[in-house]
Amino acid sequence: MKQVAIVSGKGGTGKTSIIASLAALAQGRAVFADCDVDAPDLHLILCPEILERREFYGIKRAFIDKEKCIQCGICQDACRFGAIADFEVKTPLCEGCGVCQLVCPEEAVEMRDVQAGEAYISQTRFGPLVHAELYPGEEASGKLVAMVREMARDLAAEKNLDLILIDGSPGIGCPVIASLTGVDLA
Repeated sequence: MKQVAIVSGKGGTGKTSIIASLAALAQGRAVFADCDVDAPDLHLILCPEILERREFYGIKRAFIDKEKCIQCGICQDACRFGAIADFEVKTPLCEGCGVCQLVCPEEAVEMRDVQAGEAYISQTRFGPLVHAELYPGEEASGKLVAMVREMARDLAAEKNLDLILIDGSPGIGCPVIASLTGVDLA
């Protein structure tokens, strides 16, 4: 199976337009993967019908059990992200490090999985599309890209297709590395 990624260090350079054009040329001979999970837009061009949705869980976040909490303030003092105020975790600020859980003498802090996005398997007029969306402010975009890539490989194997065309993330960070890992051509 061949995997081809279209990437660029900058957004707005035409990566999605190139993949959409290649999709039209491939006509049912490839799986398309939109790995720009922070700002996906291949679906806007290919107008897919969503066939399957999968929840994505990124990092664990802290939650304080008010019944167990004795309001000692140790967790607030230990949180270097300022995510705990008034003995409550401010979810957008929590980085999921778990220090608050570690230092709590009453075991009142629990780390829980929080849904951070969704991944989709869809059908377009040109073939199958795997795409995803990371919720605003969420972390772990590289993990979500890895999930999209794995779903695309599984779908290609299931449909007996030997080509995956990847619309990569812009920039140089984790989602780009996850978009490029193991590709045959970029």
